[in-house]
Amino acid sequence: MPANRHARFAIVRTALVCATAVAFFSPASHAAAQDFPSKLADSVFWKLVTDISESNGYFRSDNFVSNETTFQWVIPELLRTTKPGGVYLGVGPDQNFTYVVALKPKIAFVFDIRRQNMLTHLMYKAIIEASADRADFTSRLFARPRPAGLDTASTPEAIFLAYATVPPDSAAFRKNMAAIRDRLTKQHGFKLSEEDIGTIAYVYEAFVAAGPDINYNFAQRGGAYGGYGGRGRMPSYADLQVATDSDRVHRGYMATEVNYRALKEMETNNLLVPVVGDFAGPKAIRAVGTYLKEHKAIVTAFYLSNVEQYLFQQEDDWRKFYTNVGTLPLDSSSTFIRSVFNNMGYYSGSGSTIRGQQLLASMLAQVKAFNEGRLLSYRDAIETSR
Repeated sequence: MPANRHARFAIVRTALVCATAVAFFSPASHAAAQDFPSKLADSVFWKLVTDISESNGYFRSDNFVSNETTFQWVIPELLRTTKPGGVYLGVGPDQNFTYVVALKPKIAFVFDIRRQNMLTHLMYKAIIEASADRADFTSRLFARPRPAGLDTASTPEAIFLAYATVPPDSAAFRKNMAAIRDRLTKQHGFKLSEEDIGTIAYVYEAFVAAGPDINYNFAQRGGAYGGYGGRGRMPSYADLQVATDSDRVHRGYMATEVNYRALKEMETNNLLVPVVGDFAGPKAIRAVGTYLKEHKAIVTAFYLSNVEQYLFQQEDDWRKFYTNVGTLPLDSSSTFIRSVFNNMGYYSGSGSTIRGQQLLASMLAQVKAFNEGRLLSYRDAIETSR
């Protein structure tokens, strides 16, 4: 089941601008000095968000929380095959935070076809910046009083067990929502419309209403479609925060205070940039590529969820996507992270059914295969992954 069925209902489609040249960079270029500042000014951050973003698109699920229980699984291999200090690209909600704290990029961009996802990331940004530690963050995210006994040494299991029976506080919700708005519009000076603020309030209401049990299927305000009801239990926010990688190590951004502080530093320094963008769109990925080349930066990893599954079902959207990726600055260690689910009917090279797992692939190799006409289907993308 998809975490983000990207681009199925895009509002704006434009003709593909043909470009077959791939920006090839040697591995040595990864070590070259990158001229990223350690912090982006608020005006620079907001200009990036607005200049790179495309028109808002539609997606049938609010996608408040991922449904991918194994998204941490590949982190040990990523740490062996990539280097910190590059650029992270991703899609969807907060699972990107876990990849960011693990891979330690200089800057991160998160795409999504929905403006709501960009605004959700701004909600997170405001709450993270205002929260001293993980327990404080959890209190603000779900508008629940902080239980006694939690400190910076608490495990994620202890944190979510402590909050499991704490009811929401309506006064805290109102206070927190006002603080989110003020931080974004007054402190940072981001030009958000009243509709944008209403969308952030809609998302925040969902987190407060459901608490740490919020999952991919959660339907807000009784009418919104949450996801795939009736197809088994989805993991909750709390479930995902206590998950581990393939070495049974907690890698989540809520796993330790070290992880949380790393995320908070990225947010405070305006180095996690949410973008409204269709993977097959004419602007967002290409604009990020231009920006990265100007700053002599290389893409470390691109988390795709299972977006490609839908791109391959939508005429030539998959061709547009791979052409877009070909405009990014890549080297031999640049890696796709993709999610594959067992009901999609695709198989690994060994012939065994892929059951809800993450796969890795060389971005450079797959773009090259696409340009040479050797990557023509979703199955081709999967079978050339590892």
